[in-house]
Amino acid sequence: MNKLKMHTPDLTKENIATLVELFPDCVTESRDEAGKLKQAIDFDQLRQLLSDHVVEGPQERYHLNWPGKREALLAANTPIAKTLRPCRDESVDFATTRNLFIEGDNLDALKLLQETYLNAVKLVYIDPPYNTGRDFIYRDRFAQSDDEYLYDSHQRDENGHTLVANPNSSGRFHSTWLSMMYSRLRLARNVLADDGAIVISIDDGEHANLKRMCDEIFGDANFIVSAVWRSRDNSSNDAQRFSNDHNHIIIYSKSPTWTPARINDDSKRSHFKNPDNDPDGPYFDGNPLNSPHYRENLVYDLESPQGNVIKPPKNGWRWSKSVLLSKIESGEIRFTPDGTAIRRRTYLKDMEGLPPSSLWTDLDVTGHNRQAKYELLKLLPEDIFDTPKPVRLLKYIIQLASVGDSDIVLDFFAGSATTADAVLQQNAEDGKRRRYIMVQLPEQCGDDTDASKAGFRTIADIAKERMRRAGAAIAEQLGLGRSGFDVGFRVLKIGSSNLKDVYYRPDEAKPELLGGHVDNIKEDRTDEDLLFQVLLDWGVDLSLPIKNEKIAGKNVLFVDQNALAACFETGIDEAFVKELAGRKPLRVVFRDTSYGGDDVKINVEQIFKQLSPGTEVKTL
Repeated sequence: MNKLKMHTPDLTKENIATLVELFPDCVTESRDEAGKLKQAIDFDQLRQLLSDHVVEGPQERYHLNWPGKREALLAANTPIAKTLRPCRDESVDFATTRNLFIEGDNLDALKLLQETYLNAVKLVYIDPPYNTGRDFIYRDRFAQSDDEYLYDSHQRDENGHTLVANPNSSGRFHSTWLSMMYSRLRLARNVLADDGAIVISIDDGEHANLKRMCDEIFGDANFIVSAVWRSRDNSSNDAQRFSNDHNHIIIYSKSPTWTPARINDDSKRSHFKNPDNDPDGPYFDGNPLNSPHYRENLVYDLESPQGNVIKPPKNGWRWSKSVLLSKIESGEIRFTPDGTAIRRRTYLKDMEGLPPSSLWTDLDVTGHNRQAKYELLKLLPEDIFDTPKPVRLLKYIIQLASVGDSDIVLDFFAGSATTADAVLQQNAEDGKRRRYIMVQLPEQCGDDTDASKAGFRTIADIAKERMRRAGAAIAEQLGLGRSGFDVGFRVLKIGSSNLKDVYYRPDEAKPELLGGHVDNIKEDRTDEDLLFQVLLDWGVDLSLPIKNEKIAGKNVLFVDQNALAACFETGIDEAFVKELAGRKPLRVVFRDTSYGGDDVKINVEQIFKQLSPGTEVKTL
């Protein structure tokens, strides 16, 4: 019987529980006065999370640490003055597609997506560089001067390079890789839905460090599995020690209640038989029924019809004797034919699916690396990408994560865009409308590479071409052409802000810029450039349909019909504003120079208050 507490609530425990939920990476272990371990808060880490500069103050505690970790945390929190610029020429079905391809540094991309896709992504899958010493990794700069504040991304080396080799001789073999991953995973957690999961492919080199890092970022209670995937279909005869035939698939969830989908695999049901023609169909007689914990009243002998005495398991039976005898009488629990044991009968008809295994060795289900190469060669016979993942692997992950209709899949290490291909193929199979967001740095292919000789300048170009060809092949297979099935993608490229630098660095403004009506928009920006910065600032889905219309001679961009109307032309008058207000859009945005004067601006606000009071009006 539970006793009354007889004291007021322990607010310290409640506060710690709140911090655990908000900042799981601030949870650590410490010793109390008696020397026993207890859960505690890492206040140094919490201070860093709430600071805009590097905070010193290490103390002895249990956690993963490396040189540069605080700088990596600062990099995740540092704002950037960048935007996403649409590129219609490289897109497919730009106006209507719900899929996105973002070209640029993925740390920038994740920052730009924070507000719009907060808690919105059902599945994050990434296949990051494996830190072999030969791969290139992202090298982030965190130093910040007054001249650089909110001006560049702080992610270039001294020569302007983003990707650098990370050999053992650098002296920061693990630290550099961990810093690169840490800031990106922290941001990835923010966009993950409450019922979502992140899946990461990794090899043995950083597997242990990656799991420790994910324990900190996502919380060790949200660790699901570290599955072993058989990535090769045959072993290497040239291996000096062991043939490395596997990779790891680490899965974490946003919530401890997350569970993977059950699988329907006939090969794992072969043990269900019906030798005695049971009317309920095939069955499996399971293992002895032992109690998970010792209880004296559960320890008793049973006698079988053959007269054999069946001793209880170590902790006793799962039920009391009366309950167990009633289950034997009903046939749910049965004696073995020789009368030496009892088994619980599980019927195949009652199985809604089996829990997935942590050992992914069925190559017909998850594929392998050589198959991935063949798949890519069918689409891109130029043989220009060496390390793709198999589409089957990604389809299997999509199924396990229960990615449903209109759910979003994010891959911010897109590579050759296998994930996008898998989403389209899975949609074609089950008729759902999953969406994807791919992010890929325009990493140069190199002048002497096969990709460059085939006309591909960057890895991002390879990904986009694969997505075009994969979409066309699926549409042709389904006989849909370009209608009825979304095989398009909207290309958005990370660029500097559409606003002039004086907007961000007013201390550098020159006197001549302060007189008259100075346009704060850069001269080379289009209406669609401005629109997408508005979408980011307003937190509006970047994949919503866009339509261009003329109203009173002015060009107006409508997003998702009437969700947002944007007009960036100058010289707007009351006639135009009244007609636009008559459409009753939810939101309207103009540029600051559209009005021609403060009096016109006041009139615009008043017209909307009268004709469309529910419209939110803003100025860029």
